[in-house]
Order: sequence, then structure tokens, then C-alpha cells
Amino acid sequence: MALENDTQAPDFELVSQFGETIQLSRYRGEKAVALVFFPLAFSGICSGELCELRDNLGLFADNSVELIGISVDSRHTLRAWGEQQGYGFTLLADFWPHGSVAKEYGVFLEDKGFANRATFLIDTDGIIRASFITAPGQARSLDAYRAALDELHPAPSFSGS
Repeated sequence: MALENDTQAPDFELVSQFGETIQLSRYRGEKAVALVFFPLAFSGICSGELCELRDNLGLFADNSVELIGISVDSRHTLRAWGEQQGYGFTLLADFWPHGSVAKEYGVFLEDKGFANRATFLIDTDGIIRASFITAPGQARSLDAYRAALDELHPAPSFSGS
């Protein structure tokens, strides 16, 4: 079962496509994070989804959100795929122990051996503020990201006087 909103996001440390060790907690107090779990690099739906994110990076930058993709692929596979597609964001290898971070977030599909398509928006305090998961074989929409970003940064409410 996937982690629920308004809960602490588990900290983790994974290697990026460039071999850099990235720890989620390094963003605390600095920047919100969008964790985008996806099944496999070089697959059709995943490529389409991440290319759409690549083409809309301003949406995340405008909201001071660090976009991070995570899959069970090796960092070498992620680097080749990221360079081929021109992704301008971090890709993390949840390679070994196999899918351990996806398991912590409750989105690892044991029968498939990879993560479901799941997104978690984490605020600067490390709290999950919005999340969404699509059914297997179904891409996430950019509108779902917009709605999640709105949850992360709700519009101020004005009280009448």
C-alpha cells in the first residue's frame, strides 16, 4: 500500500545516472521534491511521460520543486536513456537492493519486479503533501502534476472583514 499524504517521506540514498549519491534529506529546508517512480527506462509509456516532464520543467522550477525520477534500472541504463532523451533532471537507480526505495514508498510491484507509476510531492519539511498513482499501463497526465503542485503550494485564503 502506497504511503499516504501528510506522512513523513522515508529518507533514502541512491546513485544518480552520473554516479552521484543523492540523499532525499539533502533537500529538507531547501526545496520541495517531486519523486516520480516509473517502471523501466526505454519503455514506451515511461519515455512519453518523462519527455512530457522534460518539456515542462518550468512548471517545477516555477514552483521551486526538484524533479527526480526513480526506477529499478542501473545507473548506466538511466544515463544512456537520459542522454538519448535529453532529460534535464536527476534519474536515480533503485537497483540494489532491488526496488528497496519503491518498497518503502509502497509502490513496488513484486510480481513484475519494478515500481508502479507513482508520484509523491514532498514539501521542504519532508512531508508528503500530494501523491497519485495510475493503473498499470496508464500514463500520468500533466494535469495531475499541476493539481499536485497546487496541493504543495495552496493558494492563500482570504477572510472577509
